[in-house]
Amino acid sequence: MLVTNARLAGRDGLHDIEIDGDRFGRVAPAGELAGDVLADAAGGLVSPPFVEPHVHLDTTLTAGEPRWNASGSLWEGIAVWSERKTALTRDDVVSRATEVLRWYAANGVLHVRSHVDVTDPELVALDAMVEVRERVKDVIGLQLVAFPQEGICSFENGPELLEEAARRGADVIGAIPHFEDTREDGVRSLEIAFDIAQRYGLLLDAHCDEIDDEQSRFVEVLATLARRGGLRDRATASHTTAMGSYNGAYSYKLQRILARSGINLVCNPLANLCLQGRFDAYPKRRGLTQVKEMLAAGVNIAFGHDDVMDPWFPLGTASSLQVALVGVAAAQLTGAAEIDEAFAMVTDRAARVLGLGDGYGIAPGRPANLVVLPASSPYDAVRRQTRPSHVVARGRIVAETPPAVTRLTWPGRDPEDVDFVRARDRR
Repeated sequence: MLVTNARLAGRDGLHDIEIDGDRFGRVAPAGELAGDVLADAAGGLVSPPFVEPHVHLDTTLTAGEPRWNASGSLWEGIAVWSERKTALTRDDVVSRATEVLRWYAANGVLHVRSHVDVTDPELVALDAMVEVRERVKDVIGLQLVAFPQEGICSFENGPELLEEAARRGADVIGAIPHFEDTREDGVRSLEIAFDIAQRYGLLLDAHCDEIDDEQSRFVEVLATLARRGGLRDRATASHTTAMGSYNGAYSYKLQRILARSGINLVCNPLANLCLQGRFDAYPKRRGLTQVKEMLAAGVNIAFGHDDVMDPWFPLGTASSLQVALVGVAAAQLTGAAEIDEAFAMVTDRAARVLGLGDGYGIAPGRPANLVVLPASSPYDAVRRQTRPSHVVARGRIVAETPPAVTRLTWPGRDPEDVDFVRARDRR
């Protein structure tokens, strides 16, 4: 089977992509390969699928249940979720998570890392999400993070619950050091998380310094543990919004610590633009990690959703291109190369966070997963927010989106279709 007339980032001209079963075969200039046509890209951009490096599927679609987050703060969101999770059932979690994963697949997101709250003695959500992971595996690769929402040291039996989550099938161990009762508890919580991750051979992804407090500096602890313990790029610090408040001298020091550790960072611009700065008067802080600076320092960083319609962020459609667009504006990534980098932060860079390695990318022998975007470049896809015309998972088309047509009648002109492409770029 062939995906024909594909525009590939970094390559001139159009190409055909061979698919042999559920794997990629050859990639050659258009017209050089023979085979049945699975999809005609018609000159559109063909990319490896989008990757979601950070979402909470167990909390999705619960906005307003049992009440709205009136203050909009992270802390009230946690309080609201603590009330909502008392009503969790297997069917509740499976239903909501599966619905949002369908949205992800329709948007071309075929790899997802979901944090799952394990500060629940029954681990209802985790067991349900293990079931969901099995159900969707033929379309979406789903990683589950054992996430201690209410702390490890500061929650009763927190360490034991985290280890039980590892035994029950979590792929990644989480932590939330800035939420622990004391700084010492925060450091200890990271030590516990690293110990479990290493003993079970798992990845690590901690919510880290998601606060506007410039004295919250657990990311240096996480990075040092990752370097000294050998976990390195198998470890991720998510959010790190306190970086938006660090002074220049400490930021300079931190860049070196993070770069030599090899860890990943995940920035969640949609949610954190709304959650952070809630206790500020004016000027209000953006509440995002230092995206441009960390990219310049050689640190791998990706963009994620964090939330889709839950107590922390009441909106969202599971579109990675929407996250990239907001990330461009929030992190001021407006140079041409920077916008391409924002696209990479929801594709290649996010794949590095998940440790996908040779399981990701359009190359012979790799899993045949891709998206066809009616766009001329990553820049064009981000700017126009193009929906995938085709989504291919393991060699099969799993989603198709017909072209959307807007017909404009303008004074002095015949009715015409508008596609929001500059006339000179259409030539």
